[in-house]
Amino acid sequence: MDLRRPLTRSLILAALLALWSLAALGRLAYLQVFRYGDFLARAEHQRQRIVEISPKRAEVLDRNLHTLAMSAAVDSCFAVPGEIADKQMVGRLLGGVLGLPPEEIETRLASSRSFVWIARKLPPATAARIAALNLRGIYFQKEDERFYPKRQLAASLLGYVDIDDKGLGGIEYSLDERIRSKPGRMLIFTDARRRWYDRSDGSPDAGSSVVLTIDEKIQFIAEKELAAAIQRTRAPAGAVVVQNPSNGEILAMANWPTFNPNAAASSPPEARMNRAISALYEPGSVFKVVTLSAAIDQGLTTPGEIVDCEMGAIYIGNHRIRDHKPFGRLTIAEVLAHSSDVGTIKIGLRLGAPKFYDYIRAYGFGSPSGIELPGESRGLLRRLENWNAISVGSISMGQEIGVTPVQMINAVSVIANGGLLYRPKVVLALRPAAEPSLPEQPAPRRVIRETTAATMRRMLEGVVLNGTGRLARLDGHSAAGKTGTAQKLDPATGRYSQTQLIASFVGFAPVRNPAVAILVQLDSPVGPHEGGAVAAPVFKRVAEQVLAYLNVPQDIPLPARTTRAKRNSPGEFGLADVSDFTSIAYESSETLVVSPPDVPPDPAAPAPAVALMSGGLAVPSLAGKTVREVTEISQRLGLNPVLVGTGVVVEQEPPAGTAVPRGGTITLRFGRSAPPSSPTPRSLESPLGRPSNLSTSPSTRPLSARGAGGGP
Repeated sequence: MDLRRPLTRSLILAALLALWSLAALGRLAYLQVFRYGDFLARAEHQRQRIVEISPKRAEVLDRNLHTLAMSAAVDSCFAVPGEIADKQMVGRLLGGVLGLPPEEIETRLASSRSFVWIARKLPPATAARIAALNLRGIYFQKEDERFYPKRQLAASLLGYVDIDDKGLGGIEYSLDERIRSKPGRMLIFTDARRRWYDRSDGSPDAGSSVVLTIDEKIQFIAEKELAAAIQRTRAPAGAVVVQNPSNGEILAMANWPTFNPNAAASSPPEARMNRAISALYEPGSVFKVVTLSAAIDQGLTTPGEIVDCEMGAIYIGNHRIRDHKPFGRLTIAEVLAHSSDVGTIKIGLRLGAPKFYDYIRAYGFGSPSGIELPGESRGLLRRLENWNAISVGSISMGQEIGVTPVQMINAVSVIANGGLLYRPKVVLALRPAAEPSLPEQPAPRRVIRETTAATMRRMLEGVVLNGTGRLARLDGHSAAGKTGTAQKLDPATGRYSQTQLIASFVGFAPVRNPAVAILVQLDSPVGPHEGGAVAAPVFKRVAEQVLAYLNVPQDIPLPARTTRAKRNSPGEFGLADVSDFTSIAYESSETLVVSPPDVPPDPAAPAPAVALMSGGLAVPSLAGKTVREVTEISQRLGLNPVLVGTGVVVEQEPPAGTAVPRGGTITLRFGRSAPPSSPTPRSLESPLGRPSNLSTSPSTRPLSARGAGGGP
């Protein structure tokens, strides 16, 4: 082959070009056919950014399906820094609206070219001010914000959430995976220079609504009476628990101090504590119920047996234990009624440590109750081998053992229901039913015989009729219960304090067919501090209102003066009293009533007709609107709603058409239907009053695990 010939050289060049073309085509075919998916994914990854949006949390409802926690759409502000030419100016303008240093805004803008959050879940007024600036590169995205329309009501039980709507306390935390749906996603599209040019929103799915065993009206009664007791006694802390003894369901769980879950971050940690399940205390004389019921169940004593109470003193292991007053010979029923330590200790010693320990464990002490709430304490009960010479005597009268209010009321419910221990519960159901479903309620466990429970009910009734619990007597219903006054340990001296005590009362009503069990606990009341003097009257107030609300038939005749009084004031224990959730006084420097946060409505919802008047904004007619609709409409118009009751709006103040300034307050009463017309406007204030000037120095330390049980 002669390479000098033009034809030869042309053929060689053509062959080389053909080989190169085949190689290029083969490579292109490989990239386009075999590597197509990989390169497409890489390209999409380069031009897309996924930003998670807060998930939508389902509602939390009371047992009557009234909303206790809900979510509402609000605006969050984000920026596309690649579109912003003058970041210093934008930082200065946004910082002035948001109350942030301009440098902080500039730092955020410098962290990315495609997307940065500026501020999340803004109040409508703030979002409107930012929108009015009309800044290039500043946009808004809808997110869901948690809202608690009843504010402080059941706050420690409900819990609260963080900025990402993750549960941080109460039911919001323990059932977070059920309530919280999968987060939504915002897809950001960018060009080759990382500049944003489009977005796509993916709405989050809904979680499962939680139906609680709580009744919001009973919860209101408990919180109102606890707040009033705190004001009267100046106690820094306390709790009221209402339970259905026949199945373990918690109907109310009130704690003091409390907080507003709409502004949980501004409350002190002790206000967010659920004392009913977490605060340990020595029960004092209330624990004598366990001691005497165990001895009666073992056949070691009877209510009529006479015991010598040694005129108020007994020696155990070189330790002298004194009664709160000297007693001589008392029957066992009188030992309980008058709360004799000496008489109870003698019965405890007769029972013996091993049997006594077994009954204490059978009643549920020393282990978690299993309630569906986080942070429950197991209590304090030493192992039997660690008991000393005086342990039986101390524990017999409620010393040397630590319990929680829920454990204590659950134990007394055993007496009320005939001897069965139920697991306390606060969750009634999930809607719709979730997978996996809630654990089934375990079968109740028998602790004492039915005859023993019946005997104890009669003895506890004697405490109310003739003993230390006289102030717990109810009008129209029989009641039974036990007082307790336990000394706390003084950390300065290591000895029992003579002034720092825990006053308590736990009981049930009616005696023969108990509908409710109620525990009242006040920590360190000032002045009178006996359980019979300060806690028993609270039991009376709560029980009378709850029994009237539940329409429990009266089993004893009313005194004539009480009948006349109730006829003259028919609303005293009626539903009007338990509808105004704003009448509880939360007026300490640390825990304040805060108006509901700004929650903007769904943009698709029709706006009510409203007019601007010379005196301000004309209040629209809200008759027939639900709580959610009222909240959304009020926040859209810049009004501050005060919500009274449940159902639909039946009355509003000021009336429709009245001129109010933006930010003004409107009070709305809810009910099932419109009330009959009356020449006198019905007051929206709870007739039971609004306590004020409450103690502002709640204890920040846990309750002592030692104390004296000798008081009544």
